[in-house]
Amino acid sequence: MWTIGLYILVAVLVIFISQYWRNNARYSNGVVLPPGSMGLPFIGETLHLIFPSYSLDLHPFIKKRIQRYGPIFRTNLAGRPVVISVDPEFNNYVFAEEGRTVELYYMDTFSNIFKHEGESRTNAHGSLHKYIRGIFLTHFGAQSLKNKLIPLIEQFVDTNLRAWSNQSSIEVKHEASAMVLNFCAKQIFGHDPEKSSEDLSEMYSRILDGLMSFPLNIPGTAYHRCSKSHEKATNMLRNMLKDKVNNSAEQKSGGDLVDQMIRDMDKEKYLSEELVVQMLYSALFATFESVSAVIALAFQLLSDHPSVLQELTAEQDAVFRRKKDPNSPLTWDDYKSMTFTLQVINETLRLGNVAPGLLRKVLKDIEVKGKGFTIPAGWTIMVVTSALQMNPDTYKNPLEFNPWRWKEMDSDVISKNFSPFGGGTRQCAGAEFSRAFMCIFFHVLLTKYRWTKIKGATISRNPILGFGKGIHIRFAQQYVN
Repeated sequence: MWTIGLYILVAVLVIFISQYWRNNARYSNGVVLPPGSMGLPFIGETLHLIFPSYSLDLHPFIKKRIQRYGPIFRTNLAGRPVVISVDPEFNNYVFAEEGRTVELYYMDTFSNIFKHEGESRTNAHGSLHKYIRGIFLTHFGAQSLKNKLIPLIEQFVDTNLRAWSNQSSIEVKHEASAMVLNFCAKQIFGHDPEKSSEDLSEMYSRILDGLMSFPLNIPGTAYHRCSKSHEKATNMLRNMLKDKVNNSAEQKSGGDLVDQMIRDMDKEKYLSEELVVQMLYSALFATFESVSAVIALAFQLLSDHPSVLQELTAEQDAVFRRKKDPNSPLTWDDYKSMTFTLQVINETLRLGNVAPGLLRKVLKDIEVKGKGFTIPAGWTIMVVTSALQMNPDTYKNPLEFNPWRWKEMDSDVISKNFSPFGGGTRQCAGAEFSRAFMCIFFHVLLTKYRWTKIKGATISRNPILGFGKGIHIRFAQQYVN
């Protein structure tokens, strides 16, 4: 038995080692690759990346390899060859090459969740991308904020905070996710969570939990639960769209975002009902995680930095007291006057780095200028924009929460070293909306409510920003004469 066991062990090791060498050799295809390692067979270096780090700094997986290989290095994540870059010049080149040598890409788990008719729609470009960006700017951009959204956000936030104040405490990340998602769903297709039999935020929470998992669709796995929630969410959106299509014959103008999409189906031939469903699904996902994560992190940081909270509160009190009528809604000018609040939000975005990086798929071989190596077609590039936001040459003491640093920073330096909403033609169409939502949230919070942190969270990266068992906050209404 011992002899048989030894033979089996040797055979396994031989297979493992031979696969390891094939795994590294098969990627080269006769070209000089960026420095780095493809890791173990099949899984590559995935386990190193998803191992949690309890710091707001860059994940150790990235930091250690920068020190070893330089600002551009290769690896293997979830069975895919990936080049990770923290090089500013190369990152700008990648963004500029959108639609030519690179296209938008997500790892298999994420991309599979967003597929339609066998083709991923996450990399939409050309006329479709232009249409998607245009319609969301129409309904969530600066002009829409000026014309109608700001008072709607203010009222919606107040309603949620009042409900939170009636509870002993709430887990702020979870509740903020539901708040943002429900507001956006209301503007997109008239969703009313109180009348719906489905909880959108719970579905999206389960989807998010499975996105960084291996795409193994077996009952009991995170990916399987993710897929089931995806199916449930898309079915809900599909039924909603059918109801709207059936009842839209008399509607010639106005309405929400979906109403406009239905009218556009007649002139934009690529707009099928199923494509609209996937676009809505993706849009809701984009709103779900980022804003709520920044709000949650802000609570943690503000509770640890009372001087920041004091100045933030003073600014919001000043905005409130400048109103001739204390009951009048906030305006665009009010929002734009929240200078320090925007600095706090920028600093939280800088430290938060909610996603580990932005991914692009290589369409044609890329010879990296001045480096002597090539990134083959079919590979994935992860642009780690957060590395710029942790650069001590740009941000003194980068791990320090210091909103005042933004007061003195040059706008040109900011544009080149701060991109929390992406870059190039793919910069998030909801960037202004996200900032405005957070400013209005803190205005309502600090002028109408009091809050106390009951339990803080252990902040981690794996590599997405995580909050452990959550940040628990107690809210109470305050009464202003």
